[in-house]
Amino acid sequence: MSRVQLALRVSDLEGSIAFYSKLFDTEPAKRRPGYANFAVENPPLKLVLLEGETDQPTVMDHLGVEVATTEQVDAATRRLTDAGLVTLEENSTECCYALQDKVWVRGPGDEPWEVYTVKADSPTCRRPPKATAAPRPPRSSPPVARLPPATAAPPPESPASQQAPSTSRRPAGVPAPHSDPREDHGRWPRTITYRNGRLQPPGYASRGT
Repeated sequence: MSRVQLALRVSDLEGSIAFYSKLFDTEPAKRRPGYANFAVENPPLKLVLLEGETDQPTVMDHLGVEVATTEQVDAATRRLTDAGLVTLEENSTECCYALQDKVWVRGPGDEPWEVYTVKADSPTCRRPPKATAAPRPPRSSPPVARLPPATAAPPPESPASQQAPSTSRRPAGVPAPHSDPREDHGRWPRTITYRNGRLQPPGYASRGT
């Protein structure tokens, strides 16, 4: 049966073993100096704990898929190569206190993945620091952002082209006309007539003098 592998670097190995034992309700399948792994049945997971630097937060070391046989590793190598991924094969390599066959690839975010099988136990850990054995695919240069050409701002208007708002004058002492919203729904005659300094009623201009 295949299962996903998650390898973490932790500063407190014993504290992490106690925590993940409670989280997955299972004890470590293997414990060695600076190393422990859990073979979780539900969900299927191979959790690997690697002792890291003191007083540092937990970080991901690498990811993987554990398979049962070397033939499955070889099949994965062919499939990944045919898909155009850069691969790195390691056969009969000692890693994480085990003898393994494996193939490495890297994701677009530089995350290392391995497909591997465990052939036997080993007295040696020999884990690559931060999975540096995984190949790095070539990267293309990022596109350069191009800004549109700047457009000139329109010229300011000349003083001659700026017209002052027109105002109407009325004789001194004459109050401004107003409308009463209670009379004729607030409408007021459009023509206002002044005579001898006095405001004339509507229709005065049409009556004559």
